[in-house]
Amino acid sequence: MKFRTEIEVKKWSAPLEYSHRIMCLGSCFATNIGEELRKRKFQVTISPTGILFNPASIAHAMRMMSELSVPNVTELMELDGRYVHHNFHSSVSGNTPNKTIEAMSEALSRGKRALQSADLTIVTLGTAWVYRLKDSGEVVANCHKQPHQLFSRELLTIEECEHYIEEIISYTPGRVLFTVSPVRHVSEGLEDNSLSKAILRVAIDKACHKYNDRASYFPSFEILIDDLRDYRFYGEDLVHPSRQAVEYIVEKFCEAALSHKSKELMSKVESIVRAVNHRPNNPYSEAYRKFCEAQLKAISELKDVDLSEEKTIMEQMLQINL
Repeated sequence: MKFRTEIEVKKWSAPLEYSHRIMCLGSCFATNIGEELRKRKFQVTISPTGILFNPASIAHAMRMMSELSVPNVTELMELDGRYVHHNFHSSVSGNTPNKTIEAMSEALSRGKRALQSADLTIVTLGTAWVYRLKDSGEVVANCHKQPHQLFSRELLTIEECEHYIEEIISYTPGRVLFTVSPVRHVSEGLEDNSLSKAILRVAIDKACHKYNDRASYFPSFEILIDDLRDYRFYGEDLVHPSRQAVEYIVEKFCEAALSHKSKELMSKVESIVRAVNHRPNNPYSEAYRKFCEAQLKAISELKDVDLSEEKTIMEQMLQINL
């Protein structure tokens, strides 16, 4: 008997290799996926301008990266001693205007380099709801908890979302993988959240059919909602996926996207990372010295993966042991 509706993800005809560079953009779920891939030592750049939720803001961020369009200092706002900008997450800020502009310039430069070299860009869309500044009509990426009277709230149409998704594709030289974030935006109301996710899903489908040579969809939303669909796979807020759920979704992605060689390599990498994170009962023992030497040997045999951090840790532990 079957007790769940497991989703089978079609294997990629051109699989992902460890030599490929990956860029993750979009909602907090894009950060989750990026961090999981980074833990497995893939070459990943994650949201240089910070978390972004709607397709209009993601397209605008990619435009700024592509053109290195650094904001003017007059566009900054001071909030609680930090200078912020509506097109950047608060993680890209500073305690002086000049430091903030420097941080934003560095973020855009890093983003441009990542965009130009990305073999795969993973874009996670969170919502079709946007907030516009009433004064300028500009869609903002982040309201920075300013008074709601300054903004108007509106729902992007399928056609508008498709337009922004096509713009996103235009900035990527390699393959683009779209996902819809399974995180429910409860602040929008569950009915409005469902409407928003449906619009995103239709717009992505239309764009992927139009650009089917390099744009595709990964069903992270469906895996959580239709496959796992249990509150034990959510965090304490009952909205964000649990660590176990994120790992399961990444496993599904890796199973479909990676080549056989990369899967074997990933298994070895995960083994080394677990070993390095292991805390010994006695770091001065002969057994632990041999353990460190074995890990250093394993690291030296993996030429295609950057394990320099793990190598340094093992070398330091070996010095303690001597």
